[in-house]
Amino acid sequence: MKSQIAIIIFSAIMFTGCKKFLDLKPETALTSETFFKNESDFKQAVNAAYVPLRSIFNDRSWVLGEMHSDNTYYPRNILFGAVDATENVADFAMPNAASSVSGITLTTNGHVLNQYRLDYQIIARANQILAKIDDVDFDATSKANLRGQALFLRAFAYFELARYFGTAPMHLTVVANRLEAVAELASKEQLYAQVETDAKEAVTLLLPKSAQEAGRVTSGSARMLLGDLYLWQKKWPEAEAVLKEIVTSGEYSLMPTYDKAFSGTSDNKNNAESVFEVQYMEGASGYNGSIIYNFLPRPMTKAELSPISGVPVDKAQDLSGEGNNIPTPDIIAAYEANDQRKDASIAYVTLSQSLRDNKVYPYIKKFAKPHSVHGNTGNNWPVYRYAEVLLALAEAINEQGRPGDADDYLNMVRNRAGLANTTATSQADMREAIFKERRVELAFENKRWFDIVRTDRIQEIIVPYGAKIIANPKDYYFPDGAVPPNNAFTVLDPYYGLPADEAALSPYF
Repeated sequence: MKSQIAIIIFSAIMFTGCKKFLDLKPETALTSETFFKNESDFKQAVNAAYVPLRSIFNDRSWVLGEMHSDNTYYPRNILFGAVDATENVADFAMPNAASSVSGITLTTNGHVLNQYRLDYQIIARANQILAKIDDVDFDATSKANLRGQALFLRAFAYFELARYFGTAPMHLTVVANRLEAVAELASKEQLYAQVETDAKEAVTLLLPKSAQEAGRVTSGSARMLLGDLYLWQKKWPEAEAVLKEIVTSGEYSLMPTYDKAFSGTSDNKNNAESVFEVQYMEGASGYNGSIIYNFLPRPMTKAELSPISGVPVDKAQDLSGEGNNIPTPDIIAAYEANDQRKDASIAYVTLSQSLRDNKVYPYIKKFAKPHSVHGNTGNNWPVYRYAEVLLALAEAINEQGRPGDADDYLNMVRNRAGLANTTATSQADMREAIFKERRVELAFENKRWFDIVRTDRIQEIIVPYGAKIIANPKDYYFPDGAVPPNNAFTVLDPYYGLPADEAALSPYF
């Protein structure tokens, strides 16, 4: 991406049409009317539209999409203090209340609020681009590609809002002031329809991966977004058609081994398996993440941390507080014998300062890539991988009553993991095999909660999972005497409540 300075300048001054949650920017000599004059301006604008994704995937998605499931939990540290917003998500104990205006569920949870705002940052920036780009004359191929990226990003943000909340305000034009930012809530179906419209157009405009600048979305990314949408809508023939286009494009392939599917700090980025990944860069430029530091169990000494991070002991720092996103016994048991993904995904560390009798904790190894500076990581985040394309295609085919055709795509993923072909032959058995395969193949990639909701399995999966934690807290990393809160596993809604802070600004919720 282009220079950070350009992104900061652009982000600070162009968005007089940002959503209601954004502070109004002071006027300067440079405005959206004077900025958009040439191709370079639009490239900078598109760069800015990608920026919120870094915070979304570094700080939010793993809380809302992975810890809010049976895949990961937190190791309670009773010396740390009060329960925080992350634990509320993991414990299915969200602080919800009904809106006095609409009766719609609202929440004060900070992770939900920030996710909501970041998605609308993307939408506001994409809308600015789409409103201006046709008025400026420059290379047609470049213009189409930039327009396609803006459409994809807007579609992706609305898809997130639809899956997290089931309803949200929808803006497709620039919002000039706070009054214009107030809008009625769109239904899930309306949001889905807009995602489909934007993604379909993006497919026709975006370049294929082989011709696209590394790190930017491609026509394959847009097709995968469409395929994902169709799975949620149970539009199986449509999903099969668009996903097969990705497979037959020849633009993607599985990496030889599972561990190679994931970016390093400075290598293996946007590899053959990558359909879309969020870009990070280690260093002082401001593009870095801190992914593995968000996931590690605590308290951890720098001597215990150094072998995981690769940062020398004398340059590492102790980690205090409470750890998050720790693999549960449930996900560990979900791997079949000899599944190479298990050792590639999960490792163990002994914490000398832990208050637990058993001081051994699992952690997410697949994102623990060696780096040079404490707290500063550069590995990219995989949003869509080719393995998910294959599993989605297998599901779409099986749901049309053709398990014998679906197994080819499922077996490609299994074989890469060192496993034999599936033994499933009936549609029901194949459905379960694909669901289980998604769990271990996409573990810790923020897919599990969405898969549980999409397949209507909250009661089937989360209720017994919660009962196990309540009955055996020591098995889920609680020290002796510590237990989950009294309201744990009482809020089992398929959607998060809308942010209460946003409701205060709207008459519609």
